[in-house]
Amino acid sequence: MYIYKNIITLEPGKRSGKPCIRGLRIAVEDILIWMASGMTVEDIITDFLELTREDILTALEFAARRQERTILAAA
Repeated sequence: MYIYKNIITLEPGKRSGKPCIRGLRIAVEDILIWMASGMTVEDIITDFLELTREDILTALEFAARRQERTILAAA
């Protein structure tokens, strides 16, 4: 089931239901961890040929907006 810009998917049986990229087994969380470790968008695309720049930027936007909702809900 696509939930964000036809790129982020949620499937209960895949990666324990974590938000993933286009039904792949690559979670939004993976992209955040890779970037936090110093990988660039280009590094990730080189290592994971199935990903696009749009996938990575959408994952970052999704994570930012999700964090925004968490902060607003706590206020």
